[in-house]
Amino acid sequence: MTTAAVSTRFGDTIGAANVATDPAQLVAYQIDGKTPTTAVRPGSAKEVVEIVRCAAAEKLAVVPCGARTKLSIGMPPRKYDIALDTTRLDRVIAYDPGDLTLGVEPGVALQKLSSVLAEHGQFLPLSVPFMERATMGGTTASGVDTPLRQFYGTPRDYVLGMEFVTGEGEISKSGGSVVKNVTGYDMHKLMIGALGTLGVMTRINFRTFPLPQATRTYLATFRWANAACEFRHSIARSPLRPLSIEIIAAGDTVMLRADERPSELFEKRRWSALVSIAGKEDVLARSRRELESFARTADRDSLESFSELGGGDQERLNSYIREFPALATRSSFPAAIFKISVLPKNLVGLTEGIHSVTMRHDVPWAVMMRGVGVAYLALMAPDRGAESLQRLKEACVSVFRSCAERGWGRGVLVSCPMEFKQEINVWGAVSDDFALMQGLKKVFDPHGIFAPGRFVGGI
Repeated sequence: MTTAAVSTRFGDTIGAANVATDPAQLVAYQIDGKTPTTAVRPGSAKEVVEIVRCAAAEKLAVVPCGARTKLSIGMPPRKYDIALDTTRLDRVIAYDPGDLTLGVEPGVALQKLSSVLAEHGQFLPLSVPFMERATMGGTTASGVDTPLRQFYGTPRDYVLGMEFVTGEGEISKSGGSVVKNVTGYDMHKLMIGALGTLGVMTRINFRTFPLPQATRTYLATFRWANAACEFRHSIARSPLRPLSIEIIAAGDTVMLRADERPSELFEKRRWSALVSIAGKEDVLARSRRELESFARTADRDSLESFSELGGGDQERLNSYIREFPALATRSSFPAAIFKISVLPKNLVGLTEGIHSVTMRHDVPWAVMMRGVGVAYLALMAPDRGAESLQRLKEACVSVFRSCAERGWGRGVLVSCPMEFKQEINVWGAVSDDFALMQGLKKVFDPHGIFAPGRFVGGI
């Protein structure tokens, strides 16, 4: 079937106004320079089913997407025929504030949903990059990280259930819509972080949370990384349960945009620890005393300052922490952003490895390490010349090698110059469970039409 015939068929299903074939419109759906031949915007789960069945019958590759803020994650698709845009699937299907449960379609914008939940004194702990544009579906499918995982966990912990369309065009359901579900396989958790390679989400059920009564953020600045990490360890050993712990630093020549870079976090090559805690006023007062004590005992010679941030500064710096991976990609020069999973006890070793790699390849850097052991490392080219880009690429290869040799954990290159992906697999080496991943792909997407090649090992 020709592209025109497929587009006509889609138009008959979802309306011609919701089908795009104009190259000028399709540019918005590009992934690493690859452009689809058609973009479709279904308005219901039934329409998604019809689109997927047609794609499977015609062997057309489909990439689900929303606001398109995270299409840089993963490898370029081997084949890319249809962009399945879910932004018309933007309804709040069910919301029961009393039961703390919520059901939404994937195209719902996070900011819109935050306003709805706030009216009932509730929220979802999805403080993610591109917050102004991000959708629920893209946030869930990308498995993007959030500072609030320190206290609330990840979406795997509060996604209660899901409805999705498989590669054969069948609607499948997993989990439920209440906090206590019957025993069974939580198949929907496979969809979280899979980049749409297993199915198209059409409904996501969440557990919601009460908004904190009051929140305070404290900033401790240290001369050395080991003191900042010891500060984190002292908090972990204490009864305190912070919303988030972030350790931030950068090299002398960091090239993050000056108009966006908080001077408190990137000054004189210091290591800054930002801690947010929620609770009643007496709890917050006690927390401040304990945190300051931890900061001073971590290393008296290393501590430069400890302070409580005012309301405006608290909001500004927490917003920066949330947006760090996105802001780093807006550097004036080419940047590569790693997400590295490391055991908290190995954070000091990670800082030593970062110093070694960046010194050896002479590349500017900035890092944000979460207290739970997830680090975002931004490496930047000093300029756009071929030599600088080569140094940046070699530094990326060294990071992957260090992840394997130093036992840091898994490293993933979540963003990098497009041309790097011709020589670097952004997922790194496959792990021992890759055969199981391949098997799951065949079960959920037997025709291989969903985002082929974008995920681990070319799945």
